[in-house]
Amino acid sequence: MMQQHAQPPVPPSQTLYINNLNEKVKLEELKKSLYAIFSQFGEILEIVAAKNLKARGQAFVVFKDVNSASNALRSMQGFPFYEKPMRINYAKKKSDAVAKLDGSYVAKDHAKKGAKDKRKAPEQGGDAKRVAEQVPPMMGMMMGMPPPGMAPPAAVVPPPRPGPPAPPQRDGSEVPHKILFLQNLPQETTKMMLNMLFEQFPGFKETRPVPGRHDIAFVEFTTDNLASQAKQALNHFKITPTNDMQISFANK
Repeated sequence: MMQQHAQPPVPPSQTLYINNLNEKVKLEELKKSLYAIFSQFGEILEIVAAKNLKARGQAFVVFKDVNSASNALRSMQGFPFYEKPMRINYAKKKSDAVAKLDGSYVAKDHAKKGAKDKRKAPEQGGDAKRVAEQVPPMMGMMMGMPPPGMAPPAAVVPPPRPGPPAPPQRDGSEVPHKILFLQNLPQETTKMMLNMLFEQFPGFKETRPVPGRHDIAFVEFTTDNLASQAKQALNHFKITPTNDMQISFANK
């Protein structure tokens, strides 16, 4: 009988391969939510996902350095993301964004590859590059800049449109309180995104968005002390490059 040899473990890399993602979540919301929970571990170069049938439930998160990716893998393995535990591994091959960063990128002749690659599903045996051929890099949208060495076309990263004047911010309190007051939240913030950020901390009870106001919300913990720990960890956390979340204690 032939012996089956276990495959060697994939060595640590800057790119994480994530599967078992909730397929019902819209693609853009999925990318923004992944950015929100993974950017706490370090700078993200791009987030890649596709909406075709065989690629659903999968994504690649590319960090600038290996340590950030390793910390994210250890901390977020099995994390309940949209009610499904994430399965995270290191990607087997280097992404284009990383190759361009370290100078090892070599342009491929896509014409020779033809339609064959287009029919392939982005599996764990592939890499972020194959998926990126179908979906524009997230860095232009999330980080406000193209992948290193590449200028995105205008159709990929539209120029920012001026929004309405920001409403006046109300002042919170610095007296410890079990309820936190969040300000300067981006328009795309959802209750689910806030839950995923704050439920990592002990004592979390619930988030309470304010009807008609996307830029503020309240988060409740079981005790003042546990709320203080979450405030210290996430105050000034950048949900997007232009939105520095401000956290204070709610007024008693």
